[in-house]
Amino acid sequence: MTAVTGDPVDVLQTLFRSEQGGHEQVVLCQDRASGLKAVIALHSTALGPALGGTRFYPYASEAEAVADALNLARGMSYKNALAGLEHGGGKAVIIGDPELIKTEELLLAYGRFVASLGGRYVTACDVGTYVADMDVVARENRWTTGRSPENGGAGDSSVLTAYGVFQGMRASAQHLWGDPTLQGRKVGVAGVGKVGHHLVEHLLSDGAEVIVTDVREESVRRITEKFPQVTVALDTEALIRVPGLDIYAPCALGGALNDETVPVLTARVVCGAANNQLAHPGVEKDIADRGILYAPDYVVNAGGVIQVADELNGFDFDRCKAKASKIFDTTLAIFARAKEDGIPPAAAADRIAEQRMADARDARKTAPAAL
Repeated sequence: MTAVTGDPVDVLQTLFRSEQGGHEQVVLCQDRASGLKAVIALHSTALGPALGGTRFYPYASEAEAVADALNLARGMSYKNALAGLEHGGGKAVIIGDPELIKTEELLLAYGRFVASLGGRYVTACDVGTYVADMDVVARENRWTTGRSPENGGAGDSSVLTAYGVFQGMRASAQHLWGDPTLQGRKVGVAGVGKVGHHLVEHLLSDGAEVIVTDVREESVRRITEKFPQVTVALDTEALIRVPGLDIYAPCALGGALNDETVPVLTARVVCGAANNQLAHPGVEKDIADRGILYAPDYVVNAGGVIQVADELNGFDFDRCKAKASKIFDTTLAIFARAKEDGIPPAAAADRIAEQRMADARDARKTAPAAL
């Protein structure tokens, strides 16, 4: 999926005139009393209400924030479609450093803006927002997921996000090596925060050799204290060059696969939790040309959105885990479609998602009008 840049002209041209646009609605939100500045982007409601998290981040400019919201919302449409959910894609971003400006008043103001959309957008956690924040947002609207169990929610969605990525890795191993196990495989995990930590646990339980790195020393220390068998790379640049690496798992912010990193990757597989891993159009072809198998990020990291979607109907962990287990089959189907069509897996995933959304729009057109 082509990314939108932070250039103001590019944002507007993308929204109204380009194939990368097509977003149904973009809402600019401001509450001066609390300091809230936010963007809510709804890409598609063809499959149902748009579902996607709220990112709280200190963007360099408002245009950059709008561009990120557009990219993330579009990605959620594709993710929700391939996860088999009855939800379209949306995303919200709050502009600012959450360590400096996040307050209860700001979150309540944001909740009121979500409420103003009347259920067209369902929000949840993302970078910079947490379960406790969603509990506050939910006080102003009922279209909030990712809440604490004490407040009727499912809690931290990183557990099933990591589980889904692990299923994507198993599918990648099945496709490439003929066996859905990571036993004896060398896996590098870049980013061992909420999701990466759980992923490391799955990998070790399956017999993988794990190497980690993170810009936060405390995150690495938490891993090595609990799992002394894990080794540490100095940084991501060192990790992607580790000799004999079987799988590289980007689990931090997006753009991990770019013109600088792809040529030096030693891994045979890329499968990680980070969103928007492809830095620009064409990277997916560069990856394929190097003989590297790429498991599309929005496919394998869908465990979290499966969890928060289930919360709307009364959360059941076992039911969610069963749905997240199907990421294994979906990933294999994408690899098969890619081989059949002679295209990279990222393009195959896009085609499958786009077809499901198109089918839903067609069905809506032919449905009898409500009385």
